[in-house]
Amino acid sequence: MTATDPPAEAPKATTTQPATQPATQPTTTQPTATRSTAPQPTAPRPAVARPAVPGQAVRPSERSVPSAPPPTGTDRLRAYRDDGPICAALGALPRGHLPPLPGALVALVVATALLGTGLGERHDLALFAPVAVLMLTGLAAGHGHTGRLDWLVPPIIRAIEYGYLAVLGFAQGVPAPLVFLLLGVLAFHHYDTVYRTRQGFWPADWLFPAGLGWEGRMLVVALFGLSGFLPFAYAALAAYLGVLFVCESVLSWTQLVRGGGVMDDLEEEGT
Repeated sequence: MTATDPPAEAPKATTTQPATQPATQPTTTQPTATRSTAPQPTAPRPAVARPAVPGQAVRPSERSVPSAPPPTGTDRLRAYRDDGPICAALGALPRGHLPPLPGALVALVVATALLGTGLGERHDLALFAPVAVLMLTGLAAGHGHTGRLDWLVPPIIRAIEYGYLAVLGFAQGVPAPLVFLLLGVLAFHHYDTVYRTRQGFWPADWLFPAGLGWEGRMLVVALFGLSGFLPFAYAALAAYLGVLFVCESVLSWTQLVRGGGVMDDLEEEGT
C-alpha cells in the first residue's frame, strides 16, 4: 500500500437486526376447579316395608315405601267381627261367595223377635237365638267384606251380642254386676282390637279362637240358660275372658312400647 493510494475505507459497521420474534399471545391461566371438601349428600336408601301381621308392629319409616300390600280395610272389618272357630268353619263352606250384609240384617231382626218373645212366659225361645244368628251370619264369615256397606256388619254383630247378653241376663235374674262386668270385658276387647289395627299392630292369631268368638260366647250362655245355671255362666265367662284379654293386651302393648313402635307413632302424629 503506497502513500498515493487512497486510504481504505473503514468497514461499515453492519447492524444485524434481531430476528423478529413471533408475537406471543398472552397466556391466560384457567382457574382450576377446587375439589370441595364438604361431604356430599348421599341418597337415602329406600326403606323396605313389611306387611303388618298379627302380633307385629310396623314402624312409620317402614310404611313409607311399601313392598307388599298392607292389611286393607276389609281385613280390619273381618277382625272386628271377632269370629270364633265355629263361625270360621261355617264361613269356609261357601268359599266367600255369600255377601255378609243381608244375612246380618236378617239375623238382627230374628234375634230381636226371639228376645222379645222370650221375655214372656216362653223363655226357651230366646235361647235359640244364637243358633239362628250363627246360621245367618256365619256362612258369610269367609267373605272379603268388600261391599260398599259391609262396614255395617261388625256393628250389627256387636249389637246382637251385647243386646242378647244384656236382655237375657236381666230377664233370667242374673245379678246386674255380673251382666255389666261381662259386657265391660267384651267392650274392652273390641276397643283394644280396633285401636291395635289402626296402629298397624294386630292381635295374635290365637286370641280370637281362645276368646270363643261372639258365637261361642252366645252359645255358652244359651246352653247354661237351658240348664238353669245362667249366673254361673256369666261369672265364669267374665273371669276367663277378663284374664285372657287383659293379660294378652298388657303383654303385647308392653312388648311393643319396648320396641319403640308406639313412641314413634305418637311422635309422628304430634309433628
